[in-house]
Amino acid sequence: MVLKILKIPRSTYYYRKNYRVNEKQVSEGRPAPGYSITEDGKKIADEQIKEFLLELISGECHSYGYRKLTVVLRRQYKLIINKKKVYRLCKELDILRPQRRKKVSHPRKLARNNTITESNQLWEADIKYGYIHGEDRFLFIFSIIDICDRSIIDYHIGLNCGAKEAVQTLNRVLMKRQLFEVNPLYAQIMAHSSFLTHLKIIAKIEL
Repeated sequence: MVLKILKIPRSTYYYRKNYRVNEKQVSEGRPAPGYSITEDGKKIADEQIKEFLLELISGECHSYGYRKLTVVLRRQYKLIINKKKVYRLCKELDILRPQRRKKVSHPRKLARNNTITESNQLWEADIKYGYIHGEDRFLFIFSIIDICDRSIIDYHIGLNCGAKEAVQTLNRVLMKRQLFEVNPLYAQIMAHSSFLTHLKIIAKIEL
C-alpha cells in the first residue's frame, strides 16, 4: 500500500532491502613492481636501488634529501625513477632527513601601521658595512632617513659605530631639522644587534 502511494516499484524496494556492500578483498592502487628501468631499458631491482642509496649517503651525498637523491640516481645510474619511489625506499631504509622547520619572520609593524603625511613624522635608521680594500678591515655607515621623502637627513661613516656615534648623529639631525618643541617623533631602528640594546633612547623619542 505504501509503495503504491509513493509510486515506487516493488522491485526497487526489495532490491534496496536485500542489497549488501561487499567488502573489498584487495587494496586499491597499482602494486609496486619491485624494479625500475634504466634509460637503455634494463631492469634494476629495488634492492639494488637501495644499495645505491646507501652508497650515496655514505659519501658526498650524506646530507642529501630524497629529492636530491632522485636527481643523483637519474644522472649517475641513468634510472627512470620519480621522487615518490625514492621517498618510499628511503623510508624503508630509515635514512630520510629530518624536515627543515620553517622560519617565522617578524614583519615591520611600526612603519606599516603609521600614515605618513609630512616630514619629521617617522624616521628610520639603518647601518651598513663596507670593506676597505688593502687594509683588511670594515667601516660602518649609519644613516637616519626621513620616511616621508626617503631623504638621508644625516649619516656617520667610521671604523666604529656604537651608541655614542648613533646619539651624535641623532643630535645633528635634530639640529638640522630644528626640532626643539614638537609632537612625539617615532624612529625605527634597523641595525646590528650588538648595540641595539644601547639605542633604546632612539626607539621612541619624546620631544
